[in-house]
Amino acid sequence: MATFVLVHGAWGGGQGWHATAKLLRAKGHDVHIATLTGLGEKKHLISPAITLETHVTDVTNMIAAEGLTDFVLAGHSYGGMIITEIANRLGKAIRSLVYVDAFLPRDGEALWDIADEPSRKHYIDAQRDMPGLVAPFPGSPSFLTRHPLLTLIEPVKMTGAEQAITRCTYIYATKDAPTVFTKFHERVKVDPDWKVYSLPTGHGVMVEKPEETAAILLEAAA
Repeated sequence: MATFVLVHGAWGGGQGWHATAKLLRAKGHDVHIATLTGLGEKKHLISPAITLETHVTDVTNMIAAEGLTDFVLAGHSYGGMIITEIANRLGKAIRSLVYVDAFLPRDGEALWDIADEPSRKHYIDAQRDMPGLVAPFPGSPSFLTRHPLLTLIEPVKMTGAEQAITRCTYIYATKDAPTVFTKFHERVKVDPDWKVYSLPTGHGVMVEKPEETAAILLEAAA
């Protein structure tokens, strides 16, 4: 049996992982879906004061409370920022990292630094309506809610602990390529230390292709 910790992205909640989690649990695995403060089931806690540190603490507290070790840590989209920061803290407690069409920051980078120009413009324009919060992009599903701005401008800080994790996977969604995530795919696909997959989906990889996502997660755990 393997253990999985699944982290969702901005504006959404843990429901995006439900189909994939169901498949993993059906095979007897232990699956924990994080819900970040102010989002999803915790949207009533939304506040401009929420930071990346808040969301990292949400997940590390869950990991500690459940006594988890030797687990696969997966993050979708903005969740890539969170799992990177957790890797910097928990290091060898993590079996492997899986980035699901996700941001992949280097030391000292915030999501703002590695987002594309249209995204940064959207973050700024959203401040006219409700300062400190960012509305979903136009055309997004109706269940998405506002996201705290501070989470997007706080950088990750490498400690060296992340170097203990030698198994890393990237899943790249190709349907709408090129996207803001193309540059991360280009970086890791030439790195022999990474396993890289491309799936013909939109950004919601685990929603559109839960079976394929589950299979890749199982391979990351093997």
